Order: sequence, then C-alpha cells, then structure tokens
Amino acid sequence: MSVELAHTLLDQAARILLGKHQQLRLALCCMLARGHLLIEDVPGVGKTTLAHVLARLPGLAFQRIQFTSDLLPADILGVSVFDRESSGFHFHRGPIFAQLILADEINRATPKTQSALLEAMEEGQITADGHTYPLPAPFFVIATQNPNTQVGTFALPESQLDRFLMRIALGYPDAAAERELMLGINRRDMLADMPATLPPDTLVAMQRACAHIHVAGPLADYVQALLAHTRHNPNTPIGLSPRAGLALISAARAWAWLAGRDHVQPEDIQRVFPAVAGHRLAPGRDVATAEAHANDVLATVAVP
Repeated sequence: MSVELAHTLLDQAARILLGKHQQLRLALCCMLARGHLLIEDVPGVGKTTLAHVLARLPGLAFQRIQFTSDLLPADILGVSVFDRESSGFHFHRGPIFAQLILADEINRATPKTQSALLEAMEEGQITADGHTYPLPAPFFVIATQNPNTQVGTFALPESQLDRFLMRIALGYPDAAAERELMLGINRRDMLADMPATLPPDTLVAMQRACAHIHVAGPLADYVQALLAHTRHNPNTPIGLSPRAGLALISAARAWAWLAGRDHVQPEDIQRVFPAVAGHRLAPGRDVATAEAHANDVLATVAVP
C-alpha cells in the first residue's frame, strides 16, 4: 500500500512539473533515503517549485530561506535575546526548525553562512550558545543553486557538497510541456489546490521500509569496486568516501522499493549513481559534466 501511495505522490507531482519523471523519482528516492537534495540549474526552470511540491504533497512543515550575500548564520539558526523580566537569555528559533527547508540560491551566501547548515544536515540538530536543540523529524534540506559561472555566487566547498545525498538538474522542458506551461493553469495555483497525498508519519514508515531492502553480498562487492575505482583513478581528484558508499546503498534501496522489489539489483545502483556520485567526484563542475564522469566510472567497473 505504501508503494502505491508513493506512486500517487509521483503522479501528482508530475502534473506540476511536466516531463520531469526521472528527476521527480530521484528526488523522492533522496527523501526516502533520508538524504538532502541539491538542485543546480539556471533560473526559471522550476527548482523552487520542485521544493514546494516535495513539501506540500507529503504534508511537511515548510520554511523557505532566501540565501543572499548579507545573510548571517543567526538568520538561519536563531538568536538568543535578553529578557529583562527573567534577567536571562531566551533562544528564539530560526527557520531551520521545520521538516523541510528550502535553501534557495544557497551559493549566493558567504561560506560562513553556508556552513551554518552542516551540523543540521549531518546530525539533525543545531548548537547555539552552548546548547543543543534537536530538529523536527523527518528533516530535509532542499537547496537550489545557480551555476557557478553566474555573477554573485560562492562555490560550495567539498564538505558542504558531501552533505547532499544527491545533486540533480531539471533542464529546459520539451516543446509540448513548455506550451502547456504557457497556456495552462498556473502551476503554483494547481499546487495550492492539491491536498497532501500522505502524512509525514507515512513518509517515515516508507523510509523504514526502504532501509530493510535486502542488499546481497555481490551487490556490496559491486559498490566497493565502484568506490575503489574512484580512489585509484588518476582522473578523479577526490575518491568517493565511505559516506558516499552509504548514500549509494540507501538511494539504491529506495529506488528498488519504488520498483516494488525487496532486494537491490545492479540496475538500481546504476540509476542512482550519477546523482549520488557526480558532485562528489567532480566538485565545482556543472551537473552534466559531473554525471558524465560518473557514467564513465560505471562503464569501467564490471557488474558482478
């Protein structure tokens, strides 16, 4: 039943983002794998709309943070304010305290502000003034960024990129989809009229189901072979880390679960590998170049 609900969610999302079935499936897999998503593309192709879709349809509490060059870490995490009546400081929570955060145009903020997300993304908590505050569960960060060739951007460092389980691009729509967008109903209005497809508790149950998808020994050998190849390949400046291997397994499990299977196949790993590994293998490169590099790795390493 949960798989059917997931496909209903994908069908609903496909009514908003026309012709983007592959990207929607990858984005949902990222959420099912308890990962964070980075969307890199030129302005105006639907990056922000995708984040709104992934928040509204699963019924998640949503906050949008517009990243700018003057944004401070306290604008994201929150700030302690002195209360005269109690003669003490009280922490006022920032927008990070939501189930889904849209970090819009994340690479327009300074590296100091970008780093404010590191603890939240990795550990599901933040630390302010010596106190640790847990974040809501489930917790996701969907960040959008413009290509680094555009004016006013700060490239994300490798440590920040590695926190994102996947990076995808939406690309321009095809002619039929673009015509429907121009002449049809406003997609934001359509989304506002759509009810939540599933409650957050169901999403958590789906995540647990994905975590129990079986990975056979030969499949684990295949993942380790992919990791080892990147670490010993002179054309790869940075090899894939153990965290990348865990992300690859988690994403492949989610892809297999959406396909209605209780085990991972090599094709599942291959379908998610470019989105999981591309930004780790070629940081600073555009999505197409990074995914091409990842596909070269897949073509080189034999399937068991």
